[in-house]
Amino acid sequence: MRPGLIIFDCDGVLIDSEVLSARALIDELARHGVTVDIGFVARHFIGRAYPVILSEVRECFDIRLPSSFESDYRARLIASFEGRLSPMAGAVEMLEELDVAYCVATSSSPPRLAASLKIAGLDRFFTGRTFTASEVERGKPAPDLFLHAAGRMGVDPAACVVVEDSLPGLMAGLAAGMQVWHFTGGSHLALMDLVLPDELHFHRSFASFTELRTALPGLFRGSAAAPADLADPA
Repeated sequence: MRPGLIIFDCDGVLIDSEVLSARALIDELARHGVTVDIGFVARHFIGRAYPVILSEVRECFDIRLPSSFESDYRARLIASFEGRLSPMAGAVEMLEELDVAYCVATSSSPPRLAASLKIAGLDRFFTGRTFTASEVERGKPAPDLFLHAAGRMGVDPAACVVVEDSLPGLMAGLAAGMQVWHFTGGSHLALMDLVLPDELHFHRSFASFTELRTALPGLFRGSAAAPADLADPA
């Protein structure tokens, strides 16, 4: 039952970024006459790739955002990250001791991902291990990104575990035929009502990386414990 690959989402899993991202997006949209709150962002944008913002704003507000919007929003976002963005509690220690192949697969753009990992001090862990929605035709909740990551890492999808916080990401992992672990430790979950459908059945849930290391010590170096049953239900 030991996984061949753990695929981490980035925002809201490895880095505690979703609240900062939502506020930057709300502010940038306001400059173009689009008024939304954090609840709207949670329902429409969390876990989705950038083109979804354009299509949802056009559909809900009949406003076409200018071509400069993405770069303007990214600049605002990275400025808000500087000095404020942090890795998720326990993420550094978890990555330092993890004894399983891993990578990150995210809806973020390559420039945003690179900046986020660098600011949070996680870039050293992910050289050659990053995959973004820009590399596939369909973003989450389609399975394309996770299947792409597994293929590039040379691991059978059935041997992969996806660690996700958002509904689109959880759905994408399940659609890819992978084990799905729901991470609930991001600060955004206290502010955003991210209700999951009753029919969504992921394999495990944990609220911190310390909890993960305690539950599954066999995935980490230096542990004498036998690997835990990774198929245990949440």
